[in-house]
Amino acid sequence: MSDDRIYTITELAREFDLTPRAIRHYEHEGLLAPGRQGRNRVFTRADRTRLKLILRGKRLGFSLQETFELFSLYDAARDERPQLVKLLEFLRPKREALVQQRADIDAILLEMDKLEHEAEALLRE
Repeated sequence: MSDDRIYTITELAREFDLTPRAIRHYEHEGLLAPGRQGRNRVFTRADRTRLKLILRGKRLGFSLQETFELFSLYDAARDERPQLVKLLEFLRPKREALVQQRADIDAILLEMDKLEHEAEALLRE
């Protein structure tokens, strides 16, 4: 596959299981900047990669603003250190929140197990 591969909005929407409207939203938010061929949007491999990163960020709990900040640092800097520092700044609280949620879920499951066993014991009486 060559670096000059061009994608349509429909191709990217199908590949990433998105609606074209979602892709246009990312464009409106400044996360994507497709070229144009007439009235049609055309996306490069770099646009495709950015879309993949946007979706990864969403999966990790990043807001679109946080993703935009990371992209801006990447676009502006030759040194990736500022981007990595910002990435860690965004990741750490999200990780802490997930660890807390997991602990909360584990506690709830234990409580449910206890109640379930108590209810089963009462039914056997």
